[in-house]
Amino acid sequence: MVENAGTYLLFYDLSEKNMSYTINAQVRTDLGKGSSRRLRHAGQVPAVIYGPGKEAVSISIIHKDVINLQLNEDFYTTDLTLVIDGKEVKVRVQDVQRHAFKPMVEHFDFKYA
Repeated sequence: MVENAGTYLLFYDLSEKNMSYTINAQVRTDLGKGSSRRLRHAGQVPAVIYGPGKEAVSISIIHKDVINLQLNEDFYTTDLTLVIDGKEVKVRVQDVQRHAFKPMVEHFDFKYA
């Protein structure tokens, strides 16, 4: 599909709309500000999964696995698959906290899909 946006032509590839995202994650037992800072320093992103009727789970994700994925619009609107200790969990992005001036993700909130 081609749209004319002023003097620029924008090209959309409609075949990529059905992308699926799979991200590896680990359950984390150390909670709190200090633990989250240590994770970020080690190149990981702290995250939490929650939803109605289910217990909240704190996880960590490798930052380089999600930094490029989160640039796609579909990342925020489609169901993601988190692989946690070999178990697949369907989630959606609820909230993202980014660093104020560095290109870094500080925290993800996921909601059970």
